[in-house]
Amino acid sequence: MAQKVNWHQKHKEDSTFGQRLADSVATGMGSWRFIIIQTVIVGVWMILNVVAYVDHWDPYPYILLNLLFSTQAAYAAPIIMMAQNRQGDRDRAQADEDFRTNVEAKKEIEELAVLLNKIEIDKLDKIISMLEKMNVK
Repeated sequence: MAQKVNWHQKHKEDSTFGQRLADSVATGMGSWRFIIIQTVIVGVWMILNVVAYVDHWDPYPYILLNLLFSTQAAYAAPIIMMAQNRQGDRDRAQADEDFRTNVEAKKEIEELAVLLNKIEIDKLDKIISMLEKMNVK
């Protein structure tokens, strides 16, 4: 029996390498781990430049560090936007699947309601029939 693929697996299988990479980068950059590591690197960068005895490779106001951050931001912003677009696609796929599931459930509930109504009518007919037989006797 073939295993049914859910919407998330299908969406993941249809992803290109670039889309998966954008998702990974956005996930990494949107984490506390990234913020902490980046903060430590900036702190070390600044301390080493302040206490450097011989050569300050990036003296205050840290123009090289600022350039590195600008470059990082220039690449990070579009990558994060790509990941957000993909999240929107995933949300739409999930909403479509939820809608289909709800429509199927509604149909089943309506069919059960009809069946229960029929059973109720059959029971009432039997009770009426039994009462009629009792009155005849």
